[in-house]
Amino acid sequence: MLLTIVMPVYNEEATLEEIVRRVQAVDLGQMERELVMVDDCSRDQSPRILASLEGQTSPNPAAKPFDRPIRVARHLVNQGKGAALRTGFAQAQGDLILIQDADLEYDPEDYPKLLKPVLTGKAQVVYGSRFTGERRNMFFHHWIGNKFLTLLTNVLYNTTLSDMETCYKLFTRQALAGVVIKSDRFNFEPEITAKILKKGIRIYEVPISYTGREFEEGKKITWRDGFAAMWALVKFRFSD
Repeated sequence: MLLTIVMPVYNEEATLEEIVRRVQAVDLGQMERELVMVDDCSRDQSPRILASLEGQTSPNPAAKPFDRPIRVARHLVNQGKGAALRTGFAQAQGDLILIQDADLEYDPEDYPKLLKPVLTGKAQVVYGSRFTGERRNMFFHHWIGNKFLTLLTNVLYNTTLSDMETCYKLFTRQALAGVVIKSDRFNFEPEITAKILKKGIRIYEVPISYTGREFEEGKKITWRDGFAAMWALVKFRFSD
């Protein structure tokens, strides 16, 4: 079984090498793995760092290294996280596909938690919930925004998610079959969630750790993205 980890990158020079090191250090036993990184036209030193990482395998044989070298895709124009993930998904060769942000908010050590429900036949899609595990507490208005969008998802799609906006989303290739993603920005999250739920797939959640950063630390999502997510949830509920 092959796990593809898709990592969108935009201006993450401060964390890029460290997050790759952490991803490579995770022990997933005998599972074959690949890392697909998508540079969304970064304007800092991220392209240079990505060039140095491309083709690399884990430098530590004891860490269960990637069986396939790191691959890098590049956008010539900045398009947004959703567009970067669409590019990464198109290049993914894995039986399982996992999203990993290029910052340090999410801990790759949680991969085994995410994989277990799929490997034991309990789920086709697994989300890592930031609100049921240990975490660095976020600001109140960020918490309210996440909770409201998750509540709206639950009302519209008859589910009981605790964290729709989480980065950590794991899919089987079969679950993604026929799903066409059109969103270019952060409204990828509600769109993929809506389309998975409309396929009749129930999402499995596991607790993860979370160390959220703020805007002065490089966080990119804003209140405007919250309104776009609301509109996406309503739009995809009542349209194909």
